[in-house]
Amino acid sequence: MRRALKISLVTATSAALTLGAAACGGKKADDAGAGGDGKQTLKVGLAFDIGGRGDQSFNDSAAAGLDRVKKDLNITTEEISAKPDEPDADKESRLRLLANKKYNPVIGVGFAYTNAINKVAKDFPDTKFLVVDADQCKVEGANVMGACFSEEQGSFLVGAAAALKSKTGTIGFIGGVNVPLIHKFQAGYEAGAKHARPDIKVLPAKYLTQPPNFDGFKNPALGNEAAKGQLDAGADVIYHAAGGAGIGVIKTAGAAKKWAVGVDSDQYNQPAVAEAKDYILTSMLKRVDVAVFDFVSAVSKDTFQGGTKKYDLTNDGVGYALSGNKVDDIKAKLDGYKAEIVSGKIQVPTKP
Repeated sequence: MRRALKISLVTATSAALTLGAAACGGKKADDAGAGGDGKQTLKVGLAFDIGGRGDQSFNDSAAAGLDRVKKDLNITTEEISAKPDEPDADKESRLRLLANKKYNPVIGVGFAYTNAINKVAKDFPDTKFLVVDADQCKVEGANVMGACFSEEQGSFLVGAAAALKSKTGTIGFIGGVNVPLIHKFQAGYEAGAKHARPDIKVLPAKYLTQPPNFDGFKNPALGNEAAKGQLDAGADVIYHAAGGAGIGVIKTAGAAKKWAVGVDSDQYNQPAVAEAKDYILTSMLKRVDVAVFDFVSAVSKDTFQGGTKKYDLTNDGVGYALSGNKVDDIKAKLDGYKAEIVSGKIQVPTKP
């Protein structure tokens, strides 16, 4: 089987090109990337999750890390976007394409890449792989690293902020797709809200889609409708963990002059929600950009080690945004909660 994959080549001049490649590998690429002295130079290949660059959330955080790699490490990068509801075979094809083109290291963004990377990495033992959000924080092979995040810890802090800022005493949570990963966001948010304000009412969580339908991570219209429902139920703060679909949540909350809480990236300055920025209370930061940069940097320094690496509040792998100064008045309380989580005094649940 052959499949044409369209890829954007990111270079210092932001040039783009389209490549056709065999889906199942086997075609050996030219030794592109070999320096004039014959030594291999790094070229980083990155495969995005659904939504790709421009989702102004999860993927854009990965993109920021890739951009930093290009700028700070002066390394060529190439990126490919995923298609909605695609099978694992397509993800494997994308990864094989990059590995066959001598891109090393190779990055898969999103837990859905875990199985594909574990499989492809066995066929390319000299290529280093990273899976962001490794499923269940598990990977296979000495040439594979999994970046895992304590989303529940960052969500605890924005849940506390939501509760402390709510005037109606009612807040809401909207998840993109009903999967265990997003349950961590919900669990932390609810726990943080209750810890900061025991009398707070947290509406039943709303999930936009059920797997295998992943539109809940990319369709803003779904976020819009869900936000309307929670606003009608009295919520004046809504936290979304819905990727691109969360743009609809933010816009709808902002139009109603109610608070929205962003996710993954600092969404305060995102162009897609410019009209609602005054109503973005904060964002739960998930430093995918740091994980991407750390991984490539380790490969470039020859200090790479397979296995998993956790990003949490102890290493600022998660956190909350201060843009807009909307939480300045409660920052001391939030930082106090952070210190208690880091010390172990507060144990944050991972399941609702």
